Amino acid sequence: MSAPVYPSGTVRSLLATDLVTDATRAALQARLDAPVHEPEFFEPQTYALLQAVAARLIPQPDRTEPIDVAAGIDKRLVDGKADGWRYDAMPPDREAYRLGLGGINQAALSLFQQPFLKLPEVQQDAVLEAVAAGTAPGDNWQQLPIGRFFEEMLAELTENYYSHPLAQEEIGYVGMADVPGWTHIQPNDLEPREPERLTD
Repeated sequence: MSAPVYPSGTVRSLLATDLVTDATRAALQARLDAPVHEPEFFEPQTYALLQAVAARLIPQPDRTEPIDVAAGIDKRLVDGKADGWRYDAMPPDREAYRLGLGGINQAALSLFQQPFLKLPEVQQDAVLEAVAAGTAPGDNWQQLPIGRFFEEMLAELTENYYSHPLAQEEIGYVGMADVPGWTHIQPNDLEPREPERLTD
């Protein structure tokens, strides 16, 4: 069974109803209305590198304005926040991202003699595949567990993507309707408030 696909605008329509609590509405509306993010923790060139990495790991070819999944990392790091845990072998998050992004650039230079940002997409993918496989060259990987860094970065980028209401709309998630009052339905049934699945 394929996942439901909701029409564009479903989330915005739902947020305008009384099925969403004020706190949830405020949080999701802020994500929808977020201005273009200017980096605060990363230097502009490093932030551009993180955005380029994110674009290859979380591609959004159908969006005219892609969700900036790198922004959440920059905001978290400038605020000095963490997710409450980290692998013992990993340095603190700020240092991990500094070393990890530097390591990605080192790998690009070693493999293709160009910085990551100057590589065509197919070569950027090759660099990231080497990082994911733990085989990427670069001195920074002597100070940072390459596999753990890639795992953590990919997880955070993915979380940032699916915490955005437009990404939730794309997968048919309407759990933001968090006001009590759900009715009992059977598997594959829709709540009355849910739009019918689009047909081809």
